[in-house]
Amino acid sequence: MERKVAFITGASRGIGAESAVALAQAGYHVAITARTLTEGEPHDHVGSTAPLPGSLEATAKAVRAAGAEALCLRADILDEAAVIDAARAAGNHFGRVDLLFNNAVYQGTGNQEHLLDVTREQLDAIYQGNLFTPLALVQTLLPGMIERGGGTIINMVSYTAFNNPPAPADKGGWGFAYPSSKAALARMAGALQAEHPDSGLRCFNLEPGTVVTEVMKAAGITEEVLQRFRPCSPATIAAVVAWLAANEPEADWQTQDILRGPAMAKALDLFKTPSLLDS
Repeated sequence: MERKVAFITGASRGIGAESAVALAQAGYHVAITARTLTEGEPHDHVGSTAPLPGSLEATAKAVRAAGAEALCLRADILDEAAVIDAARAAGNHFGRVDLLFNNAVYQGTGNQEHLLDVTREQLDAIYQGNLFTPLALVQTLLPGMIERGGGTIINMVSYTAFNNPPAPADKGGWGFAYPSSKAALARMAGALQAEHPDSGLRCFNLEPGTVVTEVMKAAGITEEVLQRFRPCSPATIAAVVAWLAANEPEADWQTQDILRGPAMAKALDLFKTPSLLDS
């Protein structure tokens, strides 16, 4: 059978990188995007430009080891035109894109600002990365999915979008800007389902819970703090992504159309999935 094709944003590390390899093992070729093409590149991660482990090239190597093709396409989610070009390049290269995983998030300043302190410039960047660019990707790739009789869209959302913070952002809670952008993104799945009921389109909101990532570590969030929230690994959520690519979730896994990754992982016995990048 011809392999299906996945397009994944934020695939240089974390959930995106693990998902690329998990989908490769599930029979997909992958087009992967991120800012970091080569290991050691400096980019802004929550106000720090220190390089983080991971790159598109490293992800691609693991994908190829799993027997699939990887197309590396450097693109910054703040540059909407570049991400659209990447999506078109993926379609031209593979001839199709069957699954879109809107995984990348804005990682600059403003996410944790108090409401009175967040600036319009920060809000513009947050909404561009977390809402407008994912929307542009859907508008670019959805017509081809509908023409072929189906496809899958997975949007990464956030617990913070649906729950009030227990404290201010600088005291263990979260701010306004990031959750509001994710809340807006979460409304997309229902709209798509209503607009394309008989198209074969599958669209999911995936809430990953607390996941220990390199970006969180760079932001100064310690393991001690994370343990309060019962974190799971990027590989665990990636296993859920790969499962969703081929399966329908149970009705009782959905609350307000949000799939909660940790609960799904436990139900599917995937919670302790080992990293695929280290294998």
